[in-house]
Amino acid sequence: MSVGTSIRRGFAWLLFGSLGNRFLQFAFGIILARLLLPAEFGIIATVSVLTGLASMVTSGGMGQSIIRAKEVDEKDFCAVFSLQLLICVFWYVVFFILSPFIAIFFNNPIYTDLIRVSTLSFLLKPHSYMRMAWLNREMEFGKRSVVNFITALVTGVLSILMAWYGMGVWSLVLSSLFGSLFNNILAGMIVPIRFKLTTNKTIMKKHVGFGFKITAIDILAYLSREGKTLIISKVAGTAFVGLFNKAESQAKLPNNLIMPSLMQPVFRAMAKIQDDLDKTKYLLYRSITLLFVMTIPLYVSLWWVAETFIVTLYGENWRPSVEPIRILVFSGFFFNFLYPFGVLINAQNKLTQEIIVSILRLLITIVACLIGLNWGLSGASIGIVVSYALAVIMLYSIVNKTIHTRIADLLKAILPGILLGSILFLILGLVDFSLGDIQNAYPILYLLIMAIIGALTYVLAFLFVPIQSLNSEVQRVRKILKL
Repeated sequence: MSVGTSIRRGFAWLLFGSLGNRFLQFAFGIILARLLLPAEFGIIATVSVLTGLASMVTSGGMGQSIIRAKEVDEKDFCAVFSLQLLICVFWYVVFFILSPFIAIFFNNPIYTDLIRVSTLSFLLKPHSYMRMAWLNREMEFGKRSVVNFITALVTGVLSILMAWYGMGVWSLVLSSLFGSLFNNILAGMIVPIRFKLTTNKTIMKKHVGFGFKITAIDILAYLSREGKTLIISKVAGTAFVGLFNKAESQAKLPNNLIMPSLMQPVFRAMAKIQDDLDKTKYLLYRSITLLFVMTIPLYVSLWWVAETFIVTLYGENWRPSVEPIRILVFSGFFFNFLYPFGVLINAQNKLTQEIIVSILRLLITIVACLIGLNWGLSGASIGIVVSYALAVIMLYSIVNKTIHTRIADLLKAILPGILLGSILFLILGLVDFSLGDIQNAYPILYLLIMAIIGALTYVLAFLFVPIQSLNSEVQRVRKILKL
């Protein structure tokens, strides 16, 4: 099977799984938003930031090392599993001891029990990490997608039932914990490896070297991405951070739907051909082109319907998140560079340079958030978008030194998405103007009309606007549609 075919097949399965999971999260999120208060979402967001950072340390980046390695066997998986389990036990003990002090810091006693219970999931993570690494390495993305979809369905139903019965923030914690256990049971039925404890230091060292740098990058990126949640929670309160997180999660939705589905098979492909820089460069440009073509219509549509979408589906309590969403959609432009750049750098093992960039990115994000908060949610959102733009510039400098790319090549790669997105923006603008009072009187009808016309416009533009770099993709779609 060719590299291109493997990527397309992997992308199709992962996109199917991603869309299914996001649909479930979206549907369950709407229900939960009406059962729980913004402050309760703010509390769980704060817990997730703290425990999520430790989760990155527990993985140690060694799963990525196994996926990237040219050759591995069962001994590699067992050695990494043993080391990860030791790290996870350590972190659970640390959080169990520190949880009362964290509660004091945030002036809320509920954090003590929430953290102690939620971090029980650490003891399940080594099994999950290694099984997902095996599925990724073997490019068994179909099986992985099915497992994750069923897990999301079970987790969501449990969270709603618990919230309905008045369990509040605990409904999110306990459903997530049970979901992790259920995921491990399903994956264990598919992955043939049976993990055994081992102390093979030679194998551990082989994966720790690469994994340590990956972990450092992941931690710094996580702090840049989520550190603002802690800052906003401390400075402005849980209700404020709940609104901001809602805005950011909706603004990131297009990239979260598509980015992992494309980048995971691309990373595996780049790892396989890491010595062929010409093919690596081609994959970089192609992935950027496809990301822009697939995400730009979602961002354009979200910008136009943000207010009606949020108020209709989530309620008036979430109206203050509308303007931040419209600002944060511009971050999607920069995400379409950040992730492909990062994948190439990882595949080429240029991690030391990326660590330096990640440190600078963390500092920029903190400063941008603190300054932006002086102007409320909108100010914080603008600061975050600026930090993404600067991160792209810094990562590009590493990519350029690795494969000697040109700005003109990158502009050529994004042109198809920008052209199609511009057509969609103008059409939706005309439709929005024509609908007038329908937006307020019949919001659901307004959303349906905008969605249908937007989808038809973009599909027709994709199929019939002559863009040479998209010819192969257009022909595949036309063949499927029998045009």
